[in-house]
Formats: sequence, structure tokens, C-alpha cells
Amino acid sequence: MKTKFLYLTGFAVPILFWITLFISGLIYGDYNHLTRMVSELGTIGTTSRIVFEPGLLLCSILSLIFVISLYKTCRHFKLNILPVILILTYSFSIAGAAIFPLPLMLHEIMGMPSVLLIFSPLLSFFLWKNNKSLPFIKLFSLFSFILMLLGFLVYLPDFMGNYIGLKQRFFHIGWSVWFIYLSFILLNLNKNKFKKDTQ
Repeated sequence: MKTKFLYLTGFAVPILFWITLFISGLIYGDYNHLTRMVSELGTIGTTSRIVFEPGLLLCSILSLIFVISLYKTCRHFKLNILPVILILTYSFSIAGAAIFPLPLMLHEIMGMPSVLLIFSPLLSFFLWKNNKSLPFIKLFSLFSFILMLLGFLVYLPDFMGNYIGLKQRFFHIGWSVWFIYLSFILLNLNKNKFKKDTQ
């Protein structure tokens, strides 16, 4: 049961993240998820910080557990670990966003490493092969990469200028899909391992 919990953290992180955003938005009041940035929910002086900051910190901790589980599984099955190591950029940045809220300068600096997260699905597209243990890996890695890439539309202010929140959330939807898929893979690989060990 303990081991299974570790594998399920990949599902837990995005679920907790989106619940945190939703509840924080309700507490914030007059918050539009399509037009407002995520970090605004943790701005110094806002009441939504009481949910936003602990929620992001817990996401960071769970993602670290998830990375460790993925790392061990990849080593066991001789899969390239680089796509997994890049997930640490999320763990680091999401914690930084909570510890250093807007308008602190460190908020933006701590968030920069998360840009590298987009290379996790991209590299897995080239480094991991489709098989029974990794079903649809090419499809999901490419889909996640494209969604995260759309998140970089925030750097094009003239495109959908009024919907910066929506543009930013494409990135979060992308890594959410990637985490959920990887958690499924983690369960699948270790389920197959258990069957072999018991035969």
C-alpha cells in the first residue's frame, strides 16, 4: 500500500494544484482564471495566500516523491532518466512561488527553472520507445509538449492579450497531463514487475 501511494503521487500533484487554484480563486474574490495570472493568488496581502502557499508547497513535496519513484523505476527498467530529472525544475519552482510571493523579485527568478520542464516530454519522445510497458508514450509525450508550448503564448502580449491567464494555464494543463500519464506508466511497469516476480 505504501509503495502504491508513492506511485499515485503523479495523480495527486495536478489534482491538488487545480483544487488549490480553484479554492484560492474563490477566497480571492472577483478572480477570473482566464484573465489573471496564477501567481496573483499568492500576492502579499491577499487572503487567498492561506490556501495558495501551503497548496503549492505540498505539490512540491509530492512531486519530489514522484520523481524519486520514477527515478528508481527508470533505473530498474533501464530507461533514460533525463526526462525524469527535468521534473525537478517543477518541484523547485513551485516551492519558490510559494515561499517568495508576488511582488518579490525572487518570485520571478525562482519560477524560471520551470521553463525547462517542457523538455521532459520532448526528450522522452526521442529517448523512450513504445512498447507494452510504455503504451502510447509517443502520443502523450507529444501532446503534453504541445500543451506546455502553448503556455509560452504569455510572451506574445498581442495574441489573446486579454486572456493571459488562459495562456499560462495551457502550460499547467500540459504538465498535468504528463504527470498523470507518467503515474499510469509507473503503476503499469511495477505491476508487470510484480507479476514476473510472482511467476
